[in-house]
Amino acid sequence: MLASPFRVLSVIPPMTQLNTPYPSTAYLTGFLRSRGVDAVQEDLALKLVLRLFTVQGLQAVLERIKAVPRKQRTPALQSFEDQFERYRDTIGPTIRFLQGRDPTLGHRICNRSFLPEGPRFATIDAYTIGEEGDDPIGWAFGALGMHDRAKHLATLYLNDLADVLRDAIDARFQFVRYAESLAASQPTFDPLAEALAAPPNLVDELLCELTLAAIKTHKPQLVLVSAPFPGNVYAAFRIAQAIKAFDPSIVTALGGGFVNTELRELSEPRVFDHFDYVTLDAGERPLLALLEHLQGQRGPQRLVRTFVRDADTQQVKFINWAEPDVPFAEVGTPTWDGLPLNEYLSLLDMLNPMNRLWSDGRWNKLTIAHGCYWKKCSFCDVSLDYIARYENATAEILVDRIEAIVKETGQTGFHFVDEAAPPKALRALAQELIKRQVQISWWGNIRFEKSFTPELCQLLSDSGCIAISGGLEVASDRLLALMKKGVSVEQVAQVTRAFTEAGVLVHAYLMYGFPTQTVQDTVDALEYVRQLFENGCIQSGFFHRFACTVHSPVGQNPDEYGVKLQPLPPVSFAKNDVGFIDPTGVDHDAMGAALKKAIYNFMHGVGLEADVRSWFDVKVPRPTVPRAKIAKALA
Repeated sequence: MLASPFRVLSVIPPMTQLNTPYPSTAYLTGFLRSRGVDAVQEDLALKLVLRLFTVQGLQAVLERIKAVPRKQRTPALQSFEDQFERYRDTIGPTIRFLQGRDPTLGHRICNRSFLPEGPRFATIDAYTIGEEGDDPIGWAFGALGMHDRAKHLATLYLNDLADVLRDAIDARFQFVRYAESLAASQPTFDPLAEALAAPPNLVDELLCELTLAAIKTHKPQLVLVSAPFPGNVYAAFRIAQAIKAFDPSIVTALGGGFVNTELRELSEPRVFDHFDYVTLDAGERPLLALLEHLQGQRGPQRLVRTFVRDADTQQVKFINWAEPDVPFAEVGTPTWDGLPLNEYLSLLDMLNPMNRLWSDGRWNKLTIAHGCYWKKCSFCDVSLDYIARYENATAEILVDRIEAIVKETGQTGFHFVDEAAPPKALRALAQELIKRQVQISWWGNIRFEKSFTPELCQLLSDSGCIAISGGLEVASDRLLALMKKGVSVEQVAQVTRAFTEAGVLVHAYLMYGFPTQTVQDTVDALEYVRQLFENGCIQSGFFHRFACTVHSPVGQNPDEYGVKLQPLPPVSFAKNDVGFIDPTGVDHDAMGAALKKAIYNFMHGVGLEADVRSWFDVKVPRPTVPRAKIAKALA
């Protein structure tokens, strides 16, 4: 047991999700408390949004807009100024409605006269789904779907305000991916350094105020900043900058998914003007070593997976004392203590029952296992710890954690955030949940492998499974084999149909632009996807553009995939994506627009009978896939 006079504060920087806290601080806080450390946490992403979307926050935005010449104002800014009094009067009630604290307001929101409507509301009038009539979104909500209809309208209202913030305050502002271009695969620290040296804007000022309020409340000696995505990094550095300006003696440490993926070759000394330590991979062992070091119980040479700046040479050093990681079964139960669970905002961006899960509802995020049991996919970062080191825990331990979390939060929704939850572990978990009569609703990510039989799918449904997502990637058996995905299109059809028949929603992750993918491959893939929707195998999907990363098999062995990597510039900061030359010469960006348009319509039941060539703006070949291919596979 590590008895520590230290108080450790873990913070979530903007922006992650608005409907539920990102789980990294919950895991770290729970683990540290299990080891006797005085640990607390704050979600500065949520607090920033709740500070911006107030009467005072909107008034401050309006003052900035008044300084913009009228000719230079975007439609979003002009609409906001013209309707400011209505925004001022509705912002508080609307936030409370989205927090679930004033549900009856939904009736007024639905009548379309309560909320001011900016440019985002034009999307409603663009809907052509369902029968024509006076209600363009009636097909989605029916006669009694008042609450969801109001939530969708309120989400459009917030998106209008986000556009105003982007146009008036910070061109990099988004609810997700905030200023990510400053960090994602940036070989040097220069763009981030320039942004941090610039005078703070309104968003920066509010984030600084919130940071210092958290410091004054908790009085930590160590602040852990978790940056899971490139869109968190700018704000993470702004937080550290504010802390160091307030009290340089407070130790700051940076970790998280972005660091683990992109900063593995970090050599930029300027990073350490803001952070004293940068740690890689699972944080438990490096944090224990760091705490012992800070308390004089171990020397700096015995830090674990940690970057530091040498005080004499000012050069960056990576220290990795050989020490085993904390077993997954011993990392403890995450805790949400200290996070305002009743203040998160449930949003409804997409009118699709599966897609909404990512933004709607407060989900307890939990991991069934560490790493991936398959770890073969050639597009994935299989060489990194969060994929390569696979460890699991028993079903009994997992359900113990679930019961503890439900008792603490009072909420029974769970999102299992594994790279791919193992079917064997899911079976054991479902059996244990049923045995103990633990009633939860859960969803998560899997591989569509043949182990998911109709019997297992029904068992998972009986245990509370409501939705599943998984990678179909490029829906082509040739390319699936090249990817080492370990599945075929027909197998995916059978597995997804089994889930659907068990009452479980299915989302498919899709990909385009994989090495050697031809136009014919793309057209055939879209035909397969059309048939999967048509036959009720999947209800939702999204096409991602393939990106080659330096940690993936494609990036490490490009010759095996028929491509040539483009040389990278000298890297001192972030290293991840790498360009490549594909001899097929296909313009995948042009293909991508058609794929995204098609799948958006498929998700809403539109165009399922049409020839897939009709989605493309350029002439493409006829699909070689028979139109009844999936139906025959299911029969």
